[in-house]
Amino acid sequence: MHDELNPIQLKALIEQALLEDLAGGDITTLSTVAESKMMTGRLIAKEAGVICGLPVFSGVYACLDKKITVTPDVKEGAFVEAGDEIAHLYGPARGLLSGERTALNFLQRLSAIATRTRLAVEQVKESDAAITDTRKTTPGLRMLEKYAVRMGGGRNHRFNLSDGILIKDNHIQAAGGVEQAISRARMSAPHTLKIEVEVENTRQIAQALDAGADIIMLDNMTAGEIRQAVRQIDGRAMVEISGNMGERDLRQLAMTGVNLISIGALTHSVKAMDISLKLSETQGCGDASAND
Repeated sequence: MHDELNPIQLKALIEQALLEDLAGGDITTLSTVAESKMMTGRLIAKEAGVICGLPVFSGVYACLDKKITVTPDVKEGAFVEAGDEIAHLYGPARGLLSGERTALNFLQRLSAIATRTRLAVEQVKESDAAITDTRKTTPGLRMLEKYAVRMGGGRNHRFNLSDGILIKDNHIQAAGGVEQAISRARMSAPHTLKIEVEVENTRQIAQALDAGADIIMLDNMTAGEIRQAVRQIDGRAMVEISGNMGERDLRQLAMTGVNLISIGALTHSVKAMDISLKLSETQGCGDASAND
């Protein structure tokens, strides 16, 4: 996957987010701030982390008011410490205030995902295993959240249900078994799609190998069981592990010889990174808090 964001999708997401917050107008700002008022702003990290979402942050203000300029002080994907300045803003005060929450919501969440991913990637760097995400994303924000995973050094799993065949336990139950499910998938799927199957024991692994699975996902196995499964598979298929990986010793699991470690927690349960936007007429005066 490319690191760039799809500009058409991004514009639609930003417009929807602004509509959610400003459908009835920003009554507070319109009633208290003069239309001619100009201000500067400083975007500041309140904790250490990977900055992700600057194009989205800037896009919010570009959509809201073309007179607002956002000048980044760090590159997208950079690691910052608490107190570091991330970007400077200048423009009409009304626009700066009205777009603050929407712009920060995007930046704080995406930075949190990138930071969480970077941590996981660091834990497995001594192995050949790659960290991947899942489809456990916020509805409507999958493109952005998977982009944040890439910015953190991780890889993307499927974007949607047409990206690949992933046969899970309920599919196996409905199809009548591992071999039946893979056989049906092989007959009907395009040759360009890989077939992955989730297994829970050595018997299912043997069935998946006999049926020609391209990727075998080991679900909720112990480190010892994973090590045994890797030996059983012996390079005949890629090996992915999943199941509460966000709570486990990733380094230990990576050293078992697996190829992929998929972690839903990268996107489904991160805590927003603490970032604030401080507005002022001149440097150091005034404060628009990001904690509202």
